[in-house]
Amino acid sequence: MAKREKAAPSTVSWVDLQTPDPAKARKFYGELLGWTFVGGDDPNTGFYTMAQLGGRNVAGLAKLREGSPFPPMWSLYLAVEDADAIARKITEAGGKVVVPPMDVMEEGRMAYFADPTGAHFGVWQGRRHQGAQVIEETGAMVWHEVYTRDLAKAHAFYTQVFGLEKKRLDAPGIDYWTLQKDGTTVFGSMQMTAQFPPEVPSHWNVYFAVTDADATVKNAEGLGGQVMAPPFDTPYGRMAVLVDPTGAAFCVIQPISPVSGW
Repeated sequence: MAKREKAAPSTVSWVDLQTPDPAKARKFYGELLGWTFVGGDDPNTGFYTMAQLGGRNVAGLAKLREGSPFPPMWSLYLAVEDADAIARKITEAGGKVVVPPMDVMEEGRMAYFADPTGAHFGVWQGRRHQGAQVIEETGAMVWHEVYTRDLAKAHAFYTQVFGLEKKRLDAPGIDYWTLQKDGTTVFGSMQMTAQFPPEVPSHWNVYFAVTDADATVKNAEGLGGQVMAPPFDTPYGRMAVLVDPTGAAFCVIQPISPVSGW
């Protein structure tokens, strides 16, 4: 496995799922991606559960609060050294604070935002918990991208706040760019077109690596998931878009090359 002790600043540190039914989510992802789980019994922590591969953390699951304005969804968190300073930079750059910086016990300090185009994301200032300990391996997070209604505005925001540089990807038919930190690709970004229904807002996509995209999709359906986009080939691997049984969308990809080479 690709083990990691700490995410570099401005890179994706962590992903977690807000779900109305953690037990159903654990069964689905456990069988689909091979995860085991630790915790999830304490109401004082929102029934937060650590998903693991080989005893190392790969993702989190939290019970969605009743009356929450958010639907079931996957969220990602960018690593930062100072969540409060980043919150100020985000508001200065036109972003919106959804959850102001707050301590999560001794684990770290987090905050949650909407970028100027409406895509939600978080930041994580790690302390005891430094984020995903396994990445870019089967069952672990492998890629992330923001689909946005205003790509120019999104680029201006993420480059200003997180010190990233944009690089256009040679992808015929779509306006797709990568955002990079010191020459390393951090995540992708794409302009949403008329192919997206008007009610679909700007949003982030989270990808997990699998060894066989077609088999994974078939398995997901058998476990109560839905297929938003059936498996299709890309220059970087065969991928699909799924919805888990509690309503959260995510992507799976059968990579043909390391993400660092994208």
